[in-house]
Amino acid sequence: MKPGYRMVDATVGDGGHATALLETTAPDGRLLGIDADPGALERARARLAHYGERVTLINDNFANLQRTVEEHRFQPLMAVLMDLGLSSWQLEAAGRGFSFRENVPLDMRFSPEQPLRAEEIVNRYPLEDLARVIATYGEEPQARRIAASIVRHRPIRTAQELAKTIESAAPRRGRHIHPATRTFQALRIFVNQELENLEAGLRQAVAVLAKGGRLAVIAYHSLEDRLVKAFFRQEARDCLCPPRQPVCTCGHRASVALVTKRAVRPSKEEVLQNPRVRSARLRACQRLAPGGAG
Repeated sequence: MKPGYRMVDATVGDGGHATALLETTAPDGRLLGIDADPGALERARARLAHYGERVTLINDNFANLQRTVEEHRFQPLMAVLMDLGLSSWQLEAAGRGFSFRENVPLDMRFSPEQPLRAEEIVNRYPLEDLARVIATYGEEPQARRIAASIVRHRPIRTAQELAKTIESAAPRRGRHIHPATRTFQALRIFVNQELENLEAGLRQAVAVLAKGGRLAVIAYHSLEDRLVKAFFRQEARDCLCPPRQPVCTCGHRASVALVTKRAVRPSKEEVLQNPRVRSARLRACQRLAPGGAG
């Protein structure tokens, strides 16, 4: 990163990454910070206030990244960062049911503008649909058993109630993680359409980057990481035709070069300092010129 660069923190959260980006591009680097959670954005606004006009903060989802960048004429753009994890504030203090330790309503929306709440899924979805959500978005092997227990114990109004219901159906039995972890993940992802938004955000990030600009994504579970890995690999290929097809007919040209051949994982020291990063996976790519020219 160099002074004067324009950057996007597409999940600005509490402003931690944004602070680092602004410091490394001082004195005149500019940052566009985006977050779907208005509460998180206000915290970032307070933390980054002393950077003045170097920072622009927008309450939106990175699924609308290209429109946001173009509306604010924020190009040429040299970096986009997406940190897909929840902040400590969102997990513990937001009061929206992200954590199964909270005695709060089952909301789980990043933005109050979103129509679907987790409570609706838990209390209204048929057994088969509920099990499908838990299995697909939580990769929970006991999805059907958990869904059946939820249906039997309806109505369930709080995060703690839901966690106890799940634990009664799938007790710990030596598990390192709480048995409700995957179900809560599934509900949050489904409510916020996280995978669909991530796919849209990745495409748009590549589209708005200038030649040489970099996209970095930090994922925290396998669903996100697999999606990012597949997208990067596809965009780094010069042809998408079937392997046995002798002549290319698709016309696809690589739009990025891989910066990380494999996911970068946190060091032991980083995990000791912040245990929540233990599952983090960082992948990065660099924008080529249009048409795949270096």
